[in-house]
Amino acid sequence: MSHAPDRSQRLSWFSPVTRQQIVLLGIGHTNAHLVKQWADSSIDNCDLVCVSQFAESTYSGMLPGTLGGQFSDQAMRIDLRALVESVGARLVIDETVGLDTESRQLHLSKLGGLRYDVLAIGVGSMPKGHQQFSGQPHVVPIKPMQTFLTRLDRARNNYANSGEATICVVGGGVAGVEISLCLHQHLQRANVRSKICIVSSGDRIAGGLCKRSLRRLEKLLRQRSIDVVTGQSVVGVDRQGLDTRSGEHIASDVVIWATGAEAPTVLSRLDLQTDADGFIATLPTLQAVSDRRVFAVGDCGTIIDHPCPKAGVYAVRQGPVLWSNVRAVLNDEPLTEFRPQQGFLKLLNTGDDRALLDYGQFSVHARWCLTLKNYIDRSFVQDYQVNS
Repeated sequence: MSHAPDRSQRLSWFSPVTRQQIVLLGIGHTNAHLVKQWADSSIDNCDLVCVSQFAESTYSGMLPGTLGGQFSDQAMRIDLRALVESVGARLVIDETVGLDTESRQLHLSKLGGLRYDVLAIGVGSMPKGHQQFSGQPHVVPIKPMQTFLTRLDRARNNYANSGEATICVVGGGVAGVEISLCLHQHLQRANVRSKICIVSSGDRIAGGLCKRSLRRLEKLLRQRSIDVVTGQSVVGVDRQGLDTRSGEHIASDVVIWATGAEAPTVLSRLDLQTDADGFIATLPTLQAVSDRRVFAVGDCGTIIDHPCPKAGVYAVRQGPVLWSNVRAVLNDEPLTEFRPQQGFLKLLNTGDDRALLDYGQFSVHARWCLTLKNYIDRSFVQDYQVNS
């Protein structure tokens, strides 16, 4: 004998379940982890939408090696559409123009409003001070990395091929030094006569490394005739070269901008509380101080109570915390705090089939260090590359 369903059961047949929506703005190291988790642990009655200006992502750790010809260009690239669609999510290629936290709408240039229940912002950073000079064709900011190699080739082709040209790398941090060493390898392989010069505002290059590592790098730069100018902030750029705050003029045909991190322009359009440098201010849970349903991860966020350097290793380690906390917000559960580690292993590609390993006061420069670095880098990227 059958029984008629009660009223609550009848209503459930006709009342559609309200689906929630997670939106990822940018698919860098941290947000990419959430995408991969979605493949095995998608949330019931929830959609995942990824927004990016580019159809592919590049892994910053492999850029110097790609520049030096150690990897193919495609080896460091991740096809975002293939990755996102492989987990049953949706990719939107568009530019972000605003954010309305009250209505929970991310405003995009072409699509218009995109509703979210949770928004995770991971748009990275840009080289500090690049914008005032970026309109000049011979100035090549290292980011966006998706187009760096193309822009560098275009700038190099613009200078006269007769004689020896000078390429200045502005920024004496680890990134600037690594790019310079691998650029030297790149130019040698291409049989291009060029001079490389690093211009740094700091008193020494590669801050944050131990003294032994610094001495090794300084020796490598001297051996390859890469000039280093320290204590000089660049205040002007023209076709003849760079002007520094002290009044010195440094001749240059091509300028690679590889300074420290600066907040990308898009963050100023989101009307969220920021730190003094324009990065989104967050709690230790990675939630924006302005809105608990918005997360800011990687370089673009600053944990106000525990700020840490803008480095990819922190972004990678934020991945599991972001995934846990996004689920917690949707399910109204307690959140986990991210605690940045005090130190980490650094591996610098030195463009000579070796790498420099730096950890605490330990430093070694050897082939096995490059083998280790390449293994770590390839493993990370291949985890997100979807075979077609």
